[in-house]
Amino acid sequence: MRIISGLYKGRRIPTPSNIKARPTTDFAKEGLFNLLNNRIDFEDIDMLDLFAGTGSIGIEFVSRGCASVTSIETYDVHCAFIKKVCAELKISNLHLLKMDVFKFIGSTNMQYDMIFADPPYDLKMLENIPDLIFKNELLKSDGLFVMEHSSNNVFSAHPNYLDHRAYGNVNFSFFGYKPE
Repeated sequence: MRIISGLYKGRRIPTPSNIKARPTTDFAKEGLFNLLNNRIDFEDIDMLDLFAGTGSIGIEFVSRGCASVTSIETYDVHCAFIKKVCAELKISNLHLLKMDVFKFIGSTNMQYDMIFADPPYDLKMLENIPDLIFKNELLKSDGLFVMEHSSNNVFSAHPNYLDHRAYGNVNFSFFGYKPE
């Protein structure tokens, strides 16, 4: 895992072999953050990282000056790794919740400027995630939601769909509220 930019730029953090997550490739992560640099101001935003895995995306947001990151992850091994990395880097504004993403979505009353979701590509409920984000009003009115997925998923018909980008086998769909 490599941090691309910001306070922890260039730091490489070895990922243990017992991590089950499929981390976003460095190539895809660089492409994503190049796009985000032109769309959002990282400083002072509240970010939600769903299916946090290694914590790579959330930590990248912290490195770029994000006010707070809430990471949701269900696996003990992944949570332990994220906690370890946060302790090593002395990160205090990444809040890790060990819980099921769908339970979190249905129970939180928080809203976020930026939401990133990287569910397992074979997750049965993957197609429902954008609907759940908007139904439960997790995204602020001027916020951006990005979901990583395989090429098997197409979200262009979703009413909040904005854009799609592919980096190798990694696909990102962008969602937000459209101006009326």
